[in-house]
Amino acid sequence: MKSALLHVSLPFALCVALANTSLFDQVQVDLSYEHYAEPRVEHLPRFLAMPCNCLVNLAYICVGLSWLLWGGGDKETAQSRYMRQVFALMAVFYAPVQWTRLAVLRRAPAVLDQWFTLPIFAWVLAWIGLIERGPAKWRASQAAALELCSVLSYGLALAHRRGFEVALGCHVGLAVWKGVRMQLAHGDGRTRRYLLLAVLSCAGFVVLKLLDHWLARYRLFQRFTGHFWSKVCDVLQFHFSFWFLTTLTERADGKSAARQD
Repeated sequence: MKSALLHVSLPFALCVALANTSLFDQVQVDLSYEHYAEPRVEHLPRFLAMPCNCLVNLAYICVGLSWLLWGGGDKETAQSRYMRQVFALMAVFYAPVQWTRLAVLRRAPAVLDQWFTLPIFAWVLAWIGLIERGPAKWRASQAAALELCSVLSYGLALAHRRGFEVALGCHVGLAVWKGVRMQLAHGDGRTRRYLLLAVLSCAGFVVLKLLDHWLARYRLFQRFTGHFWSKVCDVLQFHFSFWFLTTLTERADGKSAARQD
């Protein structure tokens, strides 16, 4: 766990430092409460000004910690454990970034909220790479290179006002494509269910956020807004992705151990 914590916290700290410079002053981000459909509660402190959208971030921490502390299987390899722990720590670290964005409405946390989304999706690709190659052929440098490319892809946000959306769309598309390909090659009914739920959660994450203000016309979405439910879908996306990837990893590790025997 120390390696996973180090490898998540150091890039996290570097991105935080860069986001607090003038480097991203031209990036298109929303810095007002009007961006969100949930009405602000004036008598609450700023870190709870939009209670539902703020408190939902606790769900990321709960899911991340539950998978971080999950015992794993008897055949879980060191590489598999590392992939799981890094992904879990990403969920834990992502929560305070989103919460800070809502609390202070400043550029740096808004940039980080966008930026950190990309390496999270890229880690799914890295994990699938481990499953495909197996522990013997997998190298940590390959995952590091993939994550570096993902982090650098946020530079598209500097090149065009819709650059982040392009980068995110590519990340999501690649993660879904690799997941489907992995399911067709190595999955069964159980993993197909996890993958389907993860993809549906991903779709809900995107669509509900885009329809935040439109849905607020209906009473059902005036306090628990589309943005809130998109975050619920995002948490579920993490959870079902964990189930999909850990199940396939256990299966791949078991086959690798059987071949060695």
